[in-house]
Order: sequence, then C-alpha cells, then structure tokens
Amino acid sequence: MRATNWEFANRALLFGLIFAFAFPLYSVEQQNSTAAFANWLGTRLGKDPDLLARLLFACAAFLMVAAALIRTWASSYLQANVVYAAEVKTESLVADGPYRWVRNPLYFGNILIAVGMGSMMSRTGTVVAIVAMLVFCYRLILREESDFKDSHGEQYERYRAAVPRLWPSPWPRIAASGRPAKWSEGFKAESWCWGFAAALAAFAITLNIKVFFGILGTAVVLLWLSSVVQKRSNSSS
Repeated sequence: MRATNWEFANRALLFGLIFAFAFPLYSVEQQNSTAAFANWLGTRLGKDPDLLARLLFACAAFLMVAAALIRTWASSYLQANVVYAAEVKTESLVADGPYRWVRNPLYFGNILIAVGMGSMMSRTGTVVAIVAMLVFCYRLILREESDFKDSHGEQYERYRAAVPRLWPSPWPRIAASGRPAKWSEGFKAESWCWGFAAALAAFAITLNIKVFFGILGTAVVLLWLSSVVQKRSNSSS
C-alpha cells in the first residue's frame, strides 16, 4: 500500500517520530541492544563484553557515516527542493551516481540509519525502529514509483527493470549519462544526517550519553529546519 499525500509531505516528521517512539521503549526492557549482543557474543568467544560493546558501537558509527555518504551522494544529483519537496517531483528521471546501483539510495540510507541508531536503543526499540523504517520507506517508494510510471512511462519501466528498488547491486546496472554531481548541494541537504553520524561517533569514543543526545538533538533541529525552509521555498516558487 503506497503512502498518502500527507505521509509524503510530512515524511521528515514521520522519520523523526519513528525514533521518538522507539527510543523510549527502554520502558519495556532496560537492556541496550548492543550491550545485550556484546554479552551474548562475549560468552561464546571468551572475550570482554565491554570491549566488544565498544567495537560494536564503533561499527554502528561507521554504518552511520556510510549512510550519510550515500545520502549525500544521492542528494548531490538532486536539488534540495526535490529531496524535501512536499510532493513527488517527476519532471526529470535521475539515473546517475548511486541511482545506477539502486533506484532509491536515499531510502536505503534511511534503513542504514535505523540500523545504526538501533545500537543505542533497547532490543525492542531496535526491532520497532528497523521494521517501522522498512515499512515506511516501502510505502514512500510505492508512491513515487506510481507517479514516475505515469510521467515517464516506458523510459521508467526500462530503468525499473534494470536497477534494484532498495537493495543495491554490487555493480552499476546502467551506463552513466554524464550528469554532474553538485556536492555542495548534497552536503547542504544532508547536514542533519552527518549530525546523526557525529552523535553516534561521539558516543562510541566517549560513552557519554549526554554528548550523544546533545548532538542528536541539534541534528534533529537541522532536519526540521531543512524541511521547513524547502517547503516554503517550493511554495513561493
């Protein structure tokens, strides 16, 4: 079932609400998912669980950096007013950069973010965040696919047949058309995502939860501001 107009227009808000709901699920169970996995793994490998937990948090931070890079790369081939538009922009079909490997690199980045941020949640929160993000992303994708099919017809069908929907191919599936990336636009659009990565990296280094939430809160504000500014820009243009 595809996303409604309201869901698509408010996807940044709903993205944030997924985490806002999942983090407090420590009220259901208090154990952190990463610590639980480190304890389980440490028992079987005969290793220090605390050391394993720090390594796992470092891996989660690396995953967040990868998500930020993928989203920035993808946004570099779009304008910020497309990334945060309240409606599906179908004027052009982008098939360069990461779009040669996967049709929805931005949403793939969202899945990686859910997995990375899940390292800071309880086991229940981690499962809820990842499942909710998967379902939400697929609903958004189905909405966009329908609109692109209506606008581009056979051209989009050929692209859809060649390139995977959400899970990237190990190699590019179509030839590059030569469209240049605008990296400054990409970093501007994804500044909040780099904030998420910085928050998790800071925690992996310091193990200070206040530092994590301080940086994360700033990143959430950046996400909200980016969405609001672009909505106003699109409305006035």
